[in-house]
Amino acid sequence: MHTTIHDVAAHAKVSTATVSRALRGMPHVSESTRARVMASARDLNYVISSAASGLASGRTKTIGVAAPFMSRWFFGEVLEGIEDVLRAGDMDVLLYNIGSANRRGRFFGELPMRRRVDGLIVLALPLSSDELTALRPLPMPVVLVGLCADGFSSVRIDDISTATRATQHLIDLGHQRIALLGDSRYESIAFRNSAERRYGYRVALMEAGLTPDPALDVSGPFGLAGGSAAMAELFGTDNPPTAVFAEFDEMAYGGLRTLRKLGLRVPDDVSIIGVDDHEMADMMDLTTMRQPVHDQGRQAAQLLLELLDERRTEPVDIVMPTELVVRGTTGPTRGTTP
Repeated sequence: MHTTIHDVAAHAKVSTATVSRALRGMPHVSESTRARVMASARDLNYVISSAASGLASGRTKTIGVAAPFMSRWFFGEVLEGIEDVLRAGDMDVLLYNIGSANRRGRFFGELPMRRRVDGLIVLALPLSSDELTALRPLPMPVVLVGLCADGFSSVRIDDISTATRATQHLIDLGHQRIALLGDSRYESIAFRNSAERRYGYRVALMEAGLTPDPALDVSGPFGLAGGSAAMAELFGTDNPPTAVFAEFDEMAYGGLRTLRKLGLRVPDDVSIIGVDDHEMADMMDLTTMRQPVHDQGRQAAQLLLELLDERRTEPVDIVMPTELVVRGTTGPTRGTTP
């Protein structure tokens, strides 16, 4: 027969509320009473249910995750990392897709997760001052991924230095006409990583004594089609680049398709580098800046649990390293040696 909390209370001759407090190490229980309850639970082989634990502690054992996209590789990888950590802690994930303006406005206006989750992770979403103001009074920890803001803990990479290093790799190979392939939708949503990667690209050029050419700064909708169209725009000019820095690997894939359709050899005629080390990057032989996407999710979830359990009390900004992975899409410009 299944043992209940009522059985333990009867055996220890205390109330069920006292049993609950004693088994969870809560205050206002004498040591002698706690010892008697523990002994009764042990004698009766009583196991605390997660549902009862949640009710007693006031926790839902659920973490909210808000993201502008759910189907894209980056967000899926981060989410998988989050789930790895939370699953080990017997916690669930509640997803909030706030990609559209209406969903986003409703989310920050109503904060529907207020009584449904114990903490919130926001994935790669630039937050306005009003949205940050809405989040600050929440009675729960909030962790940001892919961005940082005063008063919040965050996990991210340094997009400026990542883009600078990617562009510098092309400069080191002798390239001077280096284009940037950006994502127009990321710009329209004001994603911070896109703006910072563009800034890092320009910094590398200027530090090398090269003047950024507006004609070499093009954008297209995120993905293969957008990258392909933007690359076609670049090579429709009289003076095309010899190398291209793509803000995202998935934009680079589309760019590669256009280059091959134009009969251009990669990297003999054109070099291209991306950012992410997307799951297809190795198959495409794409040189890229690898970022630890899955580990950012794991780190964010671990950080949230530390804040939730008060093992950490002050906000922290964790910047994770990126790494240049040289493959077959970058090489020396014609007329130079490696």
